[in-house]
Amino acid sequence: MHASLEAVVLVPVLAAVYAVALRPRGARAAAAAAGLLLIAAFFATPLQGWATGTFLWAHLLQNVVMAEWAPLLLVLAIPTDRLRRVRIPMVPALGAWLGTYVVWHLPWVYDTALAHQRSLLHVEHLTYLLAGLAFWWPVVRDDEASAGTKALYMFGAFVLASPIGLVLALFPRPIYDFYVHAPRTWGPSPLVDQQIAGVTMALEEAAVFFAAFAFYLLRFLHEEQRDPELFRRAHS
Repeated sequence: MHASLEAVVLVPVLAAVYAVALRPRGARAAAAAAGLLLIAAFFATPLQGWATGTFLWAHLLQNVVMAEWAPLLLVLAIPTDRLRRVRIPMVPALGAWLGTYVVWHLPWVYDTALAHQRSLLHVEHLTYLLAGLAFWWPVVRDDEASAGTKALYMFGAFVLASPIGLVLALFPRPIYDFYVHAPRTWGPSPLVDQQIAGVTMALEEAAVFFAAFAFYLLRFLHEEQRDPELFRRAHS
């Protein structure tokens, strides 16, 4: 297994950016550390070898870390007085995130990236991270967007992204040739591997996105209860 650039280059670079430029403290520093440790854990352990040589479910977990979990933690880690002028509208952010997911999961693109693990595969993971940062930015950093708007954003993301996992779970044959021909000395068959990957992805997105949706929906309902005119003004 070759050394992963995500673990040996990207994580130290991000750590330096946060330590020198952003300087989070307390809980934000813990969020930054957790995000970086997640990337390191999924790209500097045996999971890296499984993802790049044997199992689709392992590779999809890496993608989820880069596109959803780590970006959320890294955005949460940015102090409120830093990058205040950066604005990313919700619609372009969601479109870029969904487009990144869809394009990289096209069979010929997916297989090509895995065939070029020292170059294109790293580009794939970097685009996931950038798209993930853009996706979470308006949720965490946009104080002007209402809680109701953020709840709708998270619900829309779940509805639009969930078909990817469902297709993988329900398709009757393996989609990616790379994993069909990958040597296996243990573990599930290529089809069962794909089904596990799809179910895992669907359940993960349901849990994370529903939690965020519920959080902002409850906040919106609480705000509306305190100010009954809030909903009318927001849609006037």
